[in-house]
Amino acid sequence: MKSRYEAAKNVFIDSIDNDDYIELNSSISAYKQLEHSINKPLKMILLFGKPGTGKSILLNRIHNKLKHQREIHYFDTPAINEKEFFHKLFKVLTKKDLPNNTEVNFSALVDFCKNLRGKREIIILLDEAQMYGPEMMEKIRLFSDSRAVKFVVSLHKTENEDLIAKEHFQSRIWEVIELKNATKEDQTTYIHKKLLKKNLFEIANSIKDKDMKLIHAFTKGNFRECNKLLFTLFEICEYYDENEPSKINYEQIPQRIIEMAALKLGYIHV
Repeated sequence: MKSRYEAAKNVFIDSIDNDDYIELNSSISAYKQLEHSINKPLKMILLFGKPGTGKSILLNRIHNKLKHQREIHYFDTPAINEKEFFHKLFKVLTKKDLPNNTEVNFSALVDFCKNLRGKREIIILLDEAQMYGPEMMEKIRLFSDSRAVKFVVSLHKTENEDLIAKEHFQSRIWEVIELKNATKEDQTTYIHKKLLKKNLFEIANSIKDKDMKLIHAFTKGNFRECNKLLFTLFEICEYYDENEPSKINYEQIPQRIIEMAALKLGYIHV
């Protein structure tokens, strides 16, 4: 017989699948802000935040919501080189595939963009843009200057670097949307809604408010870290449920199991 905790564990596999999207006050606000920014006559929009704050799932959601209304494209994986990127962009702009052994003429593609102004408005959601170098970002900026292509650029925020101050963003980014870690209240809602979507009512009820405070203290409200901790927590519960059920309190997750998960992930040290 499968453990009751197996399904709970699988709920927290990190994913950007649209079905896994959880509406929170902060995510609704960020979505509305991004949608409003896309509707403005802007050339580039910066979406940034620490890894695990929900940038990718926000881009995925807005792409799925708008793809039947707007000409919007989601570049979810960074191109491995400039050639691959321009092949993808060429297909978006011309609606044709470019043979693999053909080089893209950058100047000609920029001119092609300029000729599209007023005829098409193309939106490109560029995820993980920190993987592109300054030269590549400068070329992206030149495409945005055509005003036929609008880029939403998603970047990681780092501790040592103010990404907005980078030279290629100083005068080009007109709108900045910053995603932050969740509050304890939002993270509590996130965990409960994730479990309730899979009808895991008893397990959701077994995580009490003091447990949520502890989980938030370990993860700092970061969604990716929250997923890792909850996956590990339920993995430990699954082990005890299958092997030593007398050590599991099914009405409340024992604090020691949350601490064991935190220890395993390196949030606390012996």
